Amino acid sequence: MSGPSITLFENMRAIGYVPFYLAIQRGDWAREGVDVRVETASDMTQTAAALLDGRTDISWGGPMRVMMHHDRDRECPLVCFAQVVARDPFILVGRKPNPRFRFRDLAHKRIAVAIEAPTPWMTFQDDLARAGVDSATLDRAPDREMAENAKLLESGDLDVVQLFEPYADDLVEKGAGYIWHRFAARGEIAYTSFYTTRRFAADQRDTCRALVRGIACAQQALHRETPLAIAEAIADFFPDRATAQLARIIDGYRKSGLWARTPELPAAAFVRLKAALLSGGLIGYDAPYDELVDAELSAAP
Repeated sequence: MSGPSITLFENMRAIGYVPFYLAIQRGDWAREGVDVRVETASDMTQTAAALLDGRTDISWGGPMRVMMHHDRDRECPLVCFAQVVARDPFILVGRKPNPRFRFRDLAHKRIAVAIEAPTPWMTFQDDLARAGVDSATLDRAPDREMAENAKLLESGDLDVVQLFEPYADDLVEKGAGYIWHRFAARGEIAYTSFYTTRRFAADQRDTCRALVRGIACAQQALHRETPLAIAEAIADFFPDRATAQLARIIDGYRKSGLWARTPELPAAAFVRLKAALLSGGLIGYDAPYDELVDAELSAAP
């Protein structure tokens, strides 16, 4: 008898989501008896919207989306479980070397920030505030997508850009940029988890547990195998990238502590993300952890 089949939405294709792709390629969810069909959302807002209108069963993405929906609707049925990306994948890349970077170094620099989702800038602003730097004093460039900002750094029209991989690695390998700061240094901030509706989490409890067990197996493999072995396993998800580059990026991300070692979603990490979104004005509702996180599902199997 075949097991349950679920549709799982990803908000975008990104190297930071390696644990999910590894679970698919290793067959970790299949071994748990769950047939997972992954779809890439048409835009990042759809991972939550598709849950609410029944187009998908479970999504992965930032708990930020769940916080935003609860901010708008206190009766929102969305709930997070299982932390996968524990830290911030974004990187500051400068046109000139700066091996002893401090946030105050950004004064009088032409900087472009990531605008593809709210979280990168919200958490960046929070870091600046904690470092005593007023974000309003930055010479911030007009909003553009990361690919365009990378080109503008290379051409000398920008001094610093906020990017994730592979854009940072592309610039470094060309000699057109230097890594100033990895935002993963902030510590755990509940960057990416699964989320679903409370009804699905209750009615399909065994399926959700199987999904968590599968991602836990992938997490163990991610921290056990070599970067090259991981890159080879997930290469089909990034056909336009060389395996050597994927391995180099995976190595850098893993060393930064980007990926969680277990599915547990710590309250402290959730609170740190929420604090950044509150301070940045993205949300106004200080939602309790237990209201937005299914801690029992997030427990390491």
